[in-house]
Order: sequence, then C-alpha cells, then structure tokens
Amino acid sequence: MAALTAAARRWTVEERAARIELAACYRLIAQMRMTDLVYTHISARIPGTEHFLLNPYGLLFEEVSASNLVRVDIDGRVVEDTPHQVNPAGFTIHSAIHRARPDVHCVLHTHTRAGIAVASMREGLLPISQIALQFYDRVAYHDYEGIALDLDERDRLASDLGMRKAMILRNHGLLTAGESVPEAFSLMFYLERACEIQIAALSTGRELVIPAPEVCEKTARQYEQDDEPAGTREWRALLRQLDRTDPGYRD
Repeated sequence: MAALTAAARRWTVEERAARIELAACYRLIAQMRMTDLVYTHISARIPGTEHFLLNPYGLLFEEVSASNLVRVDIDGRVVEDTPHQVNPAGFTIHSAIHRARPDVHCVLHTHTRAGIAVASMREGLLPISQIALQFYDRVAYHDYEGIALDLDERDRLASDLGMRKAMILRNHGLLTAGESVPEAFSLMFYLERACEIQIAALSTGRELVIPAPEVCEKTARQYEQDDEPAGTREWRALLRQLDRTDPGYRD
C-alpha cells in the first residue's frame, strides 16, 4: 500500500481514473477467459497527454492493477520509474491506433479461439445473428503480415481501421477501439459473442438464414441510437460485480 501511495502522489486525478478503469478491463477480460496467457493487450490514453498505459509484459491479466500498468509515449518509450517492460508487438498495434485516432481512448486486442477462427474465414463476420448485426458494414479487416513487430505496419493498421471501431485482424484476432474503456470492452464482448455464435451455427452444417441488407442496416442503426454512451450501462454493473469478486484491480 505504501508503494501505491507514493505512486498516487505522482498521478493526476485523470491518470488515476484511467489506471483504475483500464485495470478493471484487464480483470474482466481475464474473468471472461478472453486472454492468451501473458499476450495480447489493452491500452488507454491518459487524458490531456500523448501517453498511454499498457500491461506489464509477463503478467497475467488477473495480476494487472492500477499501480503496475506501464506508461509509455507514442514512440514506445517507458516514461516512468517501473521494473516492468511492454510487449513490442503490443506497442506497434496500439500506438498505430492511438497515433491516428485522437478520438480513441482505449484499444482492446484479443486472440480468442472464436475470434481467430472467424479471422481465418474468407467471408469474415457473417450477419447471421442480432448480435452480429451491431457490426454490419462496420467492421474493418487487416491482412496478416506476421507478428506485429515492424513499425511500418502501423500506417497500414490505421488505414485499414479508418474511422471504424472494430477490426478483424486476418489469421490473428480481434481489435476494438473505443472512445472510452467501457465502449471498447462492450464492443469486444459482443464481437466475441458474435464470433462464437457464427462458429456454433457453421458447425451444424445447416443452411444459414441471412437477413436482407436493409434489415441488417436498420438493426445496426438501432444499436447506435442508445441514449447512453456506448457500454456504460453494462460497465456499471460489471464494476459492481468486480468490486465483489476481485477488488484488487484498484490497488
């Protein structure tokens, strides 16, 4: 607790809030079994700065807390006194989006079984469920180029995402970009669920029912008409759950 107190004295109110919210997201992704051991990443921009927070390389998501998140600049340099480092591939992907999209506060990337399965299909995400229709004509695709260690891939990642908030990385996984941590988490939860439903439906071998394009677009627009900022309703409930089951994320 002494270490936390010392760190807290260096944080602005905005950075402390960003750290707690991002740490909560890591714990929730762990609880929902959307991790890949110590790989994949979630980042959050520190408001009012060009710095963002990433997980310490080598820690499980369930070990991430507000105080051990690593602050880096847009060039990937660690800008605080910490024993931790960050995964270079995580920096490449996340810096690409944060650099190109000032509207994005949080970037979430996963390597789940269902997500990679859909990312390996030529047709990508199919509009076969109400959940999938949230993403109708709103998902970007980025072709696989190998492990994301080459900085020159950043421009192509950002270009492929454009102004969308969800992207399928071919043969690799899923990515969401939110104006807030709750939005990025919500998008990922439902994108993952849509992929799971698609795999389940395809496994039956039966003919799929595809709604008409105008119905698909209508449904996607209905999702966009919520009177609360995206993800906030679910996020409040999830934080209540997390505070009961795993409150250490705040440390």
